[in-house]
Amino acid sequence: QVQLVESGGGLVQPGGSLQLSCAASGSILNIPTMAWYRQIPGKQRELVASITTGGGIYYTDSVKGRFTISRDNGKDTVYLQMNSLEPEDTAVYYCNMGYVTERDITRVFDAWGQGTLVTVSS
Repeated sequence: QVQLVESGGGLVQPGGSLQLSCAASGSILNIPTMAWYRQIPGKQRELVASITTGGGIYYTDSVKGRFTISRDNGKDTVYLQMNSLEPEDTAVYYCNMGYVTERDITRVFDAWGQGTLVTVSS
């Protein structure tokens, strides 16, 4: 069983910065894709950023130039550095990983973190 543990959320003023971390534990061979999503109450969960083992990176338009996603493959960890935060960034942030196990290398399994609240307010 693979578990994802997130940390780093909290309250920050507009223009401030936060870094989110998400570490995976369990029986993992590799993690082709790591991503961050966010969800505002009453709205659909949206993809914020993703990163592949090959270095392919995606950002949703609203965070380009402000957020940076990175990964540490040795630690099975993904980070989201969030700068110039805006009130519109307030949401619960979830990490997501598509991982492969030694027991079945033909499948990519999906895991989610528990969510961490980011509040941007003065």
